[in-house]
Amino acid sequence: MNGLDWPVLMRAGLVGLRLPPDQFWRLTPAELRLMLGHGGGLPAMNKAGLDALLVAYPDKTQGERDDGS
Repeated sequence: MNGLDWPVLMRAGLVGLRLPPDQFWRLTPAELRLMLGHGGGLPAMNKAGLDALLVAYPDKTQGERDDGS
């Protein structure tokens, strides 16, 4: 079978993701795959990744403006 497994996709979209039917049917198969966590390319960020971002881009101190003054 080379086609899409519609019962599985519908169950994933309508039950798993709780999408209303009209939203489910407007999705492309690629969009549905991404929403289900398949094929996004990069894995989700973990704590080490977040810590690295916080070091690289620290929060501004109170009163500091975007222009550095």
